Amino acid sequence: MNAARVYRVIGLMSGTSLDGIDAAFLATDGRGRIEPGPFLTLPYAAEFRARLRGVLGGAGDVAAVERDLTHLHAAAVQALRDRHALGAVDLVGFHGHTILHRPQEGRTWQIGDGALLASLTGIDVVNDFRSNDVAAGGEGAPLVPLYHQALAGRLARPVAVLNIGGVANVTWIGQGEDDILAFDTGPGNALIDDWMLLHTGSPLDRDGALARRGRVSEPHLARFLAHPYFARRPPKSLDRDDFAGSSPGDLSPEDGAATLTAMTAASVAAAAQYFREPAGLWLVTGGGRLNGTLMDMLRRQVGAPVETIDAALSCNGDALEAQAFAYLAARALEDLPLSLPSTTGARHPVRGGRLHRAR
Repeated sequence: MNAARVYRVIGLMSGTSLDGIDAAFLATDGRGRIEPGPFLTLPYAAEFRARLRGVLGGAGDVAAVERDLTHLHAAAVQALRDRHALGAVDLVGFHGHTILHRPQEGRTWQIGDGALLASLTGIDVVNDFRSNDVAAGGEGAPLVPLYHQALAGRLARPVAVLNIGGVANVTWIGQGEDDILAFDTGPGNALIDDWMLLHTGSPLDRDGALARRGRVSEPHLARFLAHPYFARRPPKSLDRDDFAGSSPGDLSPEDGAATLTAMTAASVAAAAQYFREPAGLWLVTGGGRLNGTLMDMLRRQVGAPVETIDAALSCNGDALEAQAFAYLAARALEDLPLSLPSTTGARHPVRGGRLHRAR
């Protein structure tokens, strides 16, 4: 049997935290071979971040923002290649930016022009990772679980990989190859970041410093946990703003930050009820792993060791989601599924992605 082809791929991710573009190099066969390489983040300027926020939900001049977003992604690809002398690159996995996610209505919308990006970079591009899954009755998210499973390798199982971006999602990985479950747990950093921007002008609560000075409002937390989302069995997914009404507007900046941080931790702990067996270890990736207050809350609540994925697997937790879309792009070219019924709720394993050839 011939060995599977190994692709040299750059993965791109613009997450719901609206902070910038992550670009990561990965050599992979889209299966078990994973060789991470260099990574960088290209932060959004405040002006563009405001424009991007302004088209969430599909409002405003989406076409203009999409064009500029695509040019910024091309700049991220070029910066990664220049800084690290990457040489030949076979493929770009381009997630784009989600501005609307309503899978229950059969709708998901990621802006980003794949054909334009292929033209700008001179590299073949795969984008549109979510549409086929939604068309097959899936949630269209999360799409990182198969990469999580590949990364977990020979770790003792069951293990849970928790990604805390704007929205938080978890992948529970059991003993067998098909023993996997994934879903969005609830808010991640989005509500905390919005609170910080409104009350302090800062885009995030660095290390959870403001939350550490506050007190959690138990009534607000109880109302939050009564949300019907938590009673829905997974797979299930969220839009960034699905919990916007939970923001505790009547609290001080410190108490509000503490309460929102507790909401994220409590929703993660509540997710464990759906695991087939308790996870013996939780690995945390995404920006939330840098929030010390949030990590302390998680350690108190999930009933198992909680580590950053950086420490446990000697990898870069900031790079992981961009790497995942590099991995999925390679799987798309190999005609392999990007999602499973147990990760998105689709009716069957779903292939996806749209290939744009460079001119």
